[in-house]
Amino acid sequence: MRVDVLTLFPAMFDGVFSASILGKARDKGLVELNTVNFRDFARNKHNTVDDYPYGGGGGMVLQAEPIFLAVEELTGALSASRKPRIILMCPQGEPFSQRKAEELSQEDHLIFICGHYEGYDERIREHLVTDELSIGDYVLTGGELPAMVVIDSVVRLLPGVLGNETSAVTDSFSTGLLEYPHYTRPVEFRGWEVPEILLSGHHANIEQWRRRQAIWRTWRKRPELLEHVSLSDKEKRWLEEQIELLSDTTE
Repeated sequence: MRVDVLTLFPAMFDGVFSASILGKARDKGLVELNTVNFRDFARNKHNTVDDYPYGGGGGMVLQAEPIFLAVEELTGALSASRKPRIILMCPQGEPFSQRKAEELSQEDHLIFICGHYEGYDERIREHLVTDELSIGDYVLTGGELPAMVVIDSVVRLLPGVLGNETSAVTDSFSTGLLEYPHYTRPVEFRGWEVPEILLSGHHANIEQWRRRQAIWRTWRKRPELLEHVSLSDKEKRWLEEQIELLSDTTE
């Protein structure tokens, strides 16, 4: 996969792209991570990429031309069948989710546009981008941090990036449920012990325990997610019993 980021602050990505999972993935040749300063595509003597909005109002608006020129240079050599997904990081965008990360991980080329100022010239949205993404209902000073979040989430799903290929499959949200509890050595820490079933070596029972714990944790922390999860009749009865027990203990 190739990832290009259009930004006015490419130095912000240096550490992120060089460290941890992203850095290892790039070193292995599993992903190509690049930054492009779209100020280099400004066609004026001051290299400005923003201007006052038509109709008045506060703030500055990111011009269309530098963004279009940067994307066209990146995509000029691509065949029509290999056009990239061009992603605008924007508070108005589709809420980013694990499902979206899985979708984007199937692409060969992603281009992220990180803006600043008051907003974007609307022609960027209408005639250039394929996706608008938001990482939450709040406003940041620019699209760089959201782009880092999305890139990290997508790249870790690529084959060979994680040491254990099952890790991404069992992550929270990948199954529709929050992830089950994890434990490691020592067995006993400050009087708190690892659940005995995890030490039993009985894999079927362990899988059932993990599944039930994921269901229970989801019901307690994010119950709305269960609306989209298919539970067996046995699991539904078990969940009802746990809710009833909880109700009895809190009365």
